[in-house]
Amino acid sequence: MKELLSGVVVRTGGASYIVECEDGRLVRCRTVSGTESDNVGTSLVAVGDRVTFRPKSSATEMPEGVIDHVERRKSALCRRRDLRRNRSKEQEQVIAGNIDQLVVVSSAFDPPLNRRLVDRYLAFAESEHLPVLLVVNKTDLAEPELLEKELETYRKLGCRICSVSAARRTGLDELRELLRDRVSAFSGHSGVGKSTLINLLVGRRELKTARISWKTGKGVHTTSSATMLRLPEGGYVIDTPGIREFNLSGITRENLRFYFTEFLRYMPDCNFSSCTHTVEPGCAVVKAAGNGQIDPERYESYLALLETLDE
Repeated sequence: MKELLSGVVVRTGGASYIVECEDGRLVRCRTVSGTESDNVGTSLVAVGDRVTFRPKSSATEMPEGVIDHVERRKSALCRRRDLRRNRSKEQEQVIAGNIDQLVVVSSAFDPPLNRRLVDRYLAFAESEHLPVLLVVNKTDLAEPELLEKELETYRKLGCRICSVSAARRTGLDELRELLRDRVSAFSGHSGVGKSTLINLLVGRRELKTARISWKTGKGVHTTSSATMLRLPEGGYVIDTPGIREFNLSGITRENLRFYFTEFLRYMPDCNFSSCTHTVEPGCAVVKAAGNGQIDPERYESYLALLETLDE
């Protein structure tokens, strides 16, 4: 019987999984009925999973193997489930596992910085206990003073921010350092240049890119499933679908307030311990938003996200 080898799943496709070994070799693997996993109630295998596999004889150009065991994930990005079907049997579908940080890619212009979407990402990351890096692309197209004013709120929140221009190749060295030796999941609104940035970081064209649609002024989606790529400086980047594909089921109308971290210092002064920070009298959060102690746009983001959530 052949010796077990180990590696990380870097791509999925149908019933097969591409596993990268520590020496960089790629092996096409599949699962069998005896494949074991330390992750209960979720996808058996996902991009980012560490697995052990048994090599098998193959006449194909790429070596092949059978996955024997999937190690426990330390973190996971999960696709939103359709609760109308198979409520009792449905497993959580994992987009990517073992993430060290979530990299939120936005743009300074064309499309403009979407603060509402950035706030959604930050709430999601806070709920998942994931560090966040906000990358702002296309800074060469923006008015520096206006852009800095937009980002000031996030700096005050302690959010790490990296300003780059893929077109002019500026800011990339700083970004590489922030990614070094980490597994970083990239996500962002379509059209912000996420795939272009990843191609520059890995040093080759691996991902499809798309321009802004001239008809709608919006980006064209180019990512439908996660792909994991090794960085020359060490670490990996994972290109993921947009956040609307992520599972937000852990965030409810009751607990959303805890994921807007600037609310926390004011919440003890609310008249009601279960305050939703909307219409209750004596709400310290509403008062703080009204006098500018809490950024009004952040508060509006909270209200907008609250309306989308279940009880």
